[in-house]
Amino acid sequence: MTERLALILFLALVLGGGLSIGYVTAPGEWYAQLVKPSFNPPGWVFGPVWSVLYILIAIAGWRSWRSGRGEWQMKLWWLQLGLNFLWSPTFFAAQQTGLAVVVILLLLATVLGFIATAWQRDRLSAWLFIPYAAWVGFASVLNASIAILN
Repeated sequence: MTERLALILFLALVLGGGLSIGYVTAPGEWYAQLVKPSFNPPGWVFGPVWSVLYILIAIAGWRSWRSGRGEWQMKLWWLQLGLNFLWSPTFFAAQQTGLAVVVILLLLATVLGFIATAWQRDRLSAWLFIPYAAWVGFASVLNASIAILN
């Protein structure tokens, strides 16, 4: 498999998967009725932010795959992707805000673990995950606030 094809497949998996899950579990009437904290961003922010983050996640995954498919870095990358894809169905579809806090905190820990692991081997991949860690950290506080307020 050529490296370009592999990159395209990573982009398709992450961007396509993330956007598809977001579309299927889009916030509806239930979410609109929730009490939200004052720092809750407007709804239009989430699509562009996640699109950029998914591209960064895919590139970091592709780089990790190239450097060692069986290494911890790649295992953490797959784990974070699974947790990422699990959060929206947990929060929006199942309407389980408390369980979603658990999922997002596990996601944050995995993202930070990926950064720490990648830092030694592929610093660019670690840097690609820094905005992701910041957003997931913010989203964790937002999710917890919504769970507490409701």
